[in-house]
Amino acid sequence: MPTLVLIRHGQSAWNLENRFTGWWDVDLTGRGVEEAKAAGRLLAEKGFDFDQCYTSLQTRAIKTLNLALEEMQRLWLPVEKDWALNERHYGGLTGLNKAETAAIHGDEQVHIWRRAFDIPPPLSETGGAFDLAKDRRYAGVKIPQTESLKDTIARVLPYWESRIAPDLKAGKRVIVSAHGNSLRALVKHLSNIADADIVSLEIPTGQPIVFDLDDNLAAKDRYYLSER
Repeated sequence: MPTLVLIRHGQSAWNLENRFTGWWDVDLTGRGVEEAKAAGRLLAEKGFDFDQCYTSLQTRAIKTLNLALEEMQRLWLPVEKDWALNERHYGGLTGLNKAETAAIHGDEQVHIWRRAFDIPPPLSETGGAFDLAKDRRYAGVKIPQTESLKDTIARVLPYWESRIAPDLKAGKRVIVSAHGNSLRALVKHLSNIADADIVSLEIPTGQPIVFDLDDNLAAKDRYYLSER
């Protein structure tokens, strides 16, 4: 039976400040570091081991993976990093405080931008403070100016099918360290969750999610490791 564990990065600086983060690169807080380490210790205590690791190109997810692997004494495991696992791009909302944005645009509009399945936030500003066009890690990548959850799913699933799924089918034990919305995409796919329901699924930081999969990679069970 294939082994798959998903983990959302530990608390980030902008999680703490209640700001829209998306593709912008922010670091973990002290609490986020401890969440990542605790996840690694829990995985080791529960007897988990891995053959292949996947993460995004964003510091908070990469560090979470490395800290967890260090606790497991598995820093030597192979890791593949790809922008397809990045967080959803929040477009023109990037960097804004969520409460202040709600005060300006109204709670209902901000709720739509955050939770609608297929309605993206406003476009990001070309050449603005959060423009990533000159970021080396995205050389050759068509960087989105905004994304809905539907858009995020559309880039995550091809990567899943081409890279992660073949490893699982080959019997490899896999861990994916990523973000709230890129992980929502995987959970939706594996657990066959409806469009209307996936937007309300909350994925806490630093909590390993374990999937028991059948040979066709359909979820037989999904649970937080801390609850078993």
